[in-house]
Amino acid sequence: MPKEINPKESSRATAFELWMKARNPMVTFFKTLDVTNLLKVSKQKKLKFNMLLCYCITKAAVSIKEFYILPIGEKLMQYDTIAVSTIVKNKYDDINFCDIPYAEDLEEFNRAYLENTSWVAKHCENTDLSSDSMVIGTSAIIETELDGIVGMNTGIFNNPFISWGRYRKKNQQYELPISFQFHHTQMDGSHAGRFLENLQKEINAL
Repeated sequence: MPKEINPKESSRATAFELWMKARNPMVTFFKTLDVTNLLKVSKQKKLKFNMLLCYCITKAAVSIKEFYILPIGEKLMQYDTIAVSTIVKNKYDDINFCDIPYAEDLEEFNRAYLENTSWVAKHCENTDLSSDSMVIGTSAIIETELDGIVGMNTGIFNNPFISWGRYRKKNQQYELPISFQFHHTQMDGSHAGRFLENLQKEINAL
């Protein structure tokens, strides 16, 4: 369960003062990932591309302490665990959100991903882990290639959020432009940059 922490006694004290009441507290980074290895592993092991990317996202985040802190309302909350949310098309061709807890073991994560997304598609209900875990939101718009996406900038939904479209082939490699949105109270640009570097390393090392 998350606990409220005193911002003045945290590493985010200055950021809390500067950004909690800002009109636009969200920052968006754009980066193009090399997902050649992700596609290779997906085809060889018959694993879903989206699952593998979600796995790499959570694995890249868990070593960065700022991902365990999240501003909610006027409070700063501390979490012990991280999860990732994916959008699922249900049996009525509508969408639901599905949260999957992070697991270091890929087989365990894949099992949870398949079980949770299948349940959501069948029952047309969201699965929500936000009361226990800091959830990283994701959205895959696979109908088209995208250069970037800017999400909500209202401060209502403060969780970090990653969006992407279809991957594209360039020479002998495959690229995937992504957008990473985060609340400036939660992390600075250096933390976000380190996360994106981690993400590319996790994809390469998969």
